Amino acid sequence: MKILCSLIVFLAFQSFVFAPATITKEERKSADKFLSESEATAIATVSKLSEAQLKFKPAPDKWSVEECMMHIAASETVLWGIADGTIKSPANPEKRSEIKMSDEDVKKNIADRTNKVKTFPPLEPQNSGFKTASEASASFKENREKLIKYINTTKDDLRNHVAKLEFGYLDSYQMALFIGAHTNRHIAQMKEVMADPNFPKN
Repeated sequence: MKILCSLIVFLAFQSFVFAPATITKEERKSADKFLSESEATAIATVSKLSEAQLKFKPAPDKWSVEECMMHIAASETVLWGIADGTIKSPANPEKRSEIKMSDEDVKKNIADRTNKVKTFPPLEPQNSGFKTASEASASFKENREKLIKYINTTKDDLRNHVAKLEFGYLDSYQMALFIGAHTNRHIAQMKEVMADPNFPKN
């Protein structure tokens, strides 16, 4: 009996020691809120517009609101694909020292449209595979809900799986925030289009 008790204690201790690290409840709550709010705002912005308003372009080289939505939806899967690939690769905590942005920096800096960046050809609206804003919105909503569910339930150690992007390094938790911030960036772009003096009244 004494040996059995000792074994149980040992196994319990080992389970505690080697349990994989994961994000905190506070981090889950924060990411859920951020992702949910950006999703709701994007959907609400698009859903209230007429066909003419959705397709209006301030200039030939500018995107319409509909095209912004197509880009957001296409990016949702591509960006999470980068994060998912990083999570499925071996943890690389040694790269954490390369991360230069805090979580709040990711939320703010990625959404900031002061510096315009040309997207990759596959993420251009015309290459997105979506034909309408409604189609893009449905895809976006479906994928965003999957991401939120993942964030709320995962046991993966998101902080110690670090991705290298063109502008630097982010951990996989920050990649989820990046996706929400990217949505906010293009919501701001939608608002710029809607603020154009020639934007259709209805």
